[in-house]
Amino acid sequence: MRRSTHTNFLASLIACLLFVTGCGGNGTDGTTDGKDQTSNNEKVLRFSAIPDQNTQHLKERFDAWAKHLSEKLGVKVEFVPSNDYAASVAAFTKGDIHLAWFGGLTGVQAVHNVPGARAIVMGEADAKFVSYFIANKSTGLTKSDTFPQAISKLKFTFGSRQSTSGRLMPQHYIETNSGKKMEEFFEQPVGFSGKHDLTLRQVRDGTYQAGVLNYSVYDKLAAEDPAILDEVPIIWVTPTYADYNFTAHPDLEKMFEKGFIDKLQKVLIETTDEKLLDAFPRKKLIKTTNEDFAGIKAVAEQLGFLK
Repeated sequence: MRRSTHTNFLASLIACLLFVTGCGGNGTDGTTDGKDQTSNNEKVLRFSAIPDQNTQHLKERFDAWAKHLSEKLGVKVEFVPSNDYAASVAAFTKGDIHLAWFGGLTGVQAVHNVPGARAIVMGEADAKFVSYFIANKSTGLTKSDTFPQAISKLKFTFGSRQSTSGRLMPQHYIETNSGKKMEEFFEQPVGFSGKHDLTLRQVRDGTYQAGVLNYSVYDKLAAEDPAILDEVPIIWVTPTYADYNFTAHPDLEKMFEKGFIDKLQKVLIETTDEKLLDAFPRKKLIKTTNEDFAGIKAVAEQLGFLK
């Protein structure tokens, strides 16, 4: 009886030791070969978008994108609103967000700040984007194929200070066509509305006599309210340039798996749901690379937007 009890005790002890050693892997802290055992379900892909329009409006639309990406990628996805353009770039630079719908300039700044960051998709329309110069109808200015030199005498507003279509490229075209620095060209101090829809509103109500904004925002708002076409006419359309894009942080490959960014790119390109695409708004997303924004980068360097 004693021998049987002793034998059973030894067998139980050996089994326990084998269980502990097997679960511990390295016999110390419960990890296996020092590798991170955190599951993808416990990691969160956080993405954001530059607030070029009403922030709450964007959140409502991009929350739907978070759900869509989560279902397609099999990971947790969360939309993180941003207060301004600079804050979006700062959050990406620090790794607080891993994917961002940037403008051309903010995308170039993000790639400049984060080695390995990649522009992965753009809207089909973003390959040949334009800005609209607009004016209050009281100015008497009408649409022309020639750059409107007369705006130099008017009270003028840009959008955000870091906007590609509302600041960077318009400033570039102003200086190229006038032969003067922006500060020398305008006779009055310029304004910065912060958002494209606000630029339109301020020119319409007379806060400013003229301004410049993203063409797609103007077209969308004018379709909803045709009176805009008469009250705030387009007076000049810029040459084309590359603009908005989704830029991915290289940390995504460490968080999930090698090749994850390519997988993400594929999911974005294959998205055809019109309601989802209207969040941008875009009809279709297409593949892009950092090289597509070489022109934006050159202008940004010339005007001192890259440090």
